[in-house]
Amino acid sequence: MAGYFITFEGPEGAGKTTVLGVLQEELSKRGYDVVSTREPGGIDIAEQIRSVILDKNNTKMDGRTEALLYAASRRQHLVE
Repeated sequence: MAGYFITFEGPEGAGKTTVLGVLQEELSKRGYDVVSTREPGGIDIAEQIRSVILDKNNTKMDGRTEALLYAASRRQHLVE
């Protein structure tokens, strides 16, 4: 499968979902097939990783560990 993988990065409330919706609608109007998903998450394994990242009880998580979890989630997302 050939195509582009476009991401929107930013904190909660920055408008990523809004921008995604506008872009998805415009690309669809122009005849492109668009698949929308989220990160971390989007697929089973990545959703499990997301739950670890967002778990408020994981207060001792090292910053590097968190970054690696994000990377692992993205990699699995791309593979699947």
